[in-house]
Amino acid sequence: MISLPVRLPRRPAPGPEQRRLASAQWSITLRISLVMSVIMLLVVAIVYSVVLFAQRADAERETQWGIQHNTVDSPPVCMWITVERDGVLRSTRGTPDGLPVTSSLNAVRAGAPPVLERVERGGEQYTVRTARRGDEIVQAAYGERFQRADRKHLLLAFATAESIGLLLVAVASGRLARRAMTPLSEALDRQRRFVADASHELRTPLTQLHTRAQLLARRSGSERPQQLAADLQRLVTGTRQLGDVIDDLLLSARLSQSPGSCDPVDLAALAEEAVAAEDARAQSMGLAVRMRQGSGRHVVMGTAPALRRVIAALVDNAMGHTPPRGEVVVSVDAPRPGVVSLSVRDTGVGIAPEDADRLFERFARGTAGRGRRFGLGLALAREVVESHRGRITAGGRPGHGALFTVELPAARAGDTTNDATGDTIPRQRSIAACLSVVARQPGDPGR
Repeated sequence: MISLPVRLPRRPAPGPEQRRLASAQWSITLRISLVMSVIMLLVVAIVYSVVLFAQRADAERETQWGIQHNTVDSPPVCMWITVERDGVLRSTRGTPDGLPVTSSLNAVRAGAPPVLERVERGGEQYTVRTARRGDEIVQAAYGERFQRADRKHLLLAFATAESIGLLLVAVASGRLARRAMTPLSEALDRQRRFVADASHELRTPLTQLHTRAQLLARRSGSERPQQLAADLQRLVTGTRQLGDVIDDLLLSARLSQSPGSCDPVDLAALAEEAVAAEDARAQSMGLAVRMRQGSGRHVVMGTAPALRRVIAALVDNAMGHTPPRGEVVVSVDAPRPGVVSLSVRDTGVGIAPEDADRLFERFARGTAGRGRRFGLGLALAREVVESHRGRITAGGRPGHGALFTVELPAARAGDTTNDATGDTIPRQRSIAACLSVVARQPGDPGR
């Protein structure tokens, strides 16, 4: 058997936006690392200065104590004592070469005040104090060898900590920068996909309108009036479809900015308006669009234009997938306390169960119906419903119609117009109640 090499699919080259985001991510990582590096260097400098100052103070105290209390034969550790009495010098055994400092002894002998100095002999540094002690001139030399070793170890520890810290800071800042850039990258991807999908949706009706307009221009002088009327009707239908797409795009942009005003909205009244508005089109399509209203109150707090668009989108979707002599029923009810329900049922082609959730994705493509695209209206309907803290569901079977159900929180009795007296509550209370209901920003595609 001959094995053929397998070619792995190439990853798409990053676009300009992705390259700019990657550059910004690296820039953020570098700047954070530099800032943390400067901060750590400042900490190291402060700590080193404090340690150095403390060691110098210790050395001065040791030499002061040595002059006052120690002798040549019993000096402290790392200290050498020299005593001059009656012109005779005696030094601690093992005193390093170059000690004592005779110039300081001569100066104190001549009446100078005590001398404190730091000298270097044989590559080592010493803190030397020379002073009188009774009839004696005493010089104490403190070796700083161990102090220097401690400072070297401290610098080595700081260098190690700096290196490890910078590595950890670079990794952490890189992850933080990536996490910070992820929403922006996703937003750019969503914008790119949305523009591409919107362009696809607009291209079809525009192409149809252009083609029909060309046909009308060519046949305007030869066709019969009936044929011209039919072509004009198709042209009108195409313009309406194009207008629907544009309305959906505008509503989507409006929803992404703000949820709009909040007022008491009678959902049953909006449903009646939607059914009445589609009456002429339903008759021309051979459909029956009816309204059913249950008992009780059907008032919610929300934005009337947005909710009207939801009902119109559901009714339009039902009519578009119902054959002649079919039926579309819009029902408004209060199934349980605190909830207002609106449902749109049709006797059309139905939906596949696996498409029930995907119906509300923007420009999603269904598995049934030859891969039909669902468009933007249902996705916007879900955004509006979820922005009102409600939920929308879909159900049905292929060939047995579809059922769309919207459930919204009912407005409290004190937040709406009193049905019995007609008294209207103050708008401030209405808006406050709505803000307590509409708490989440719209546009979130998740449930």
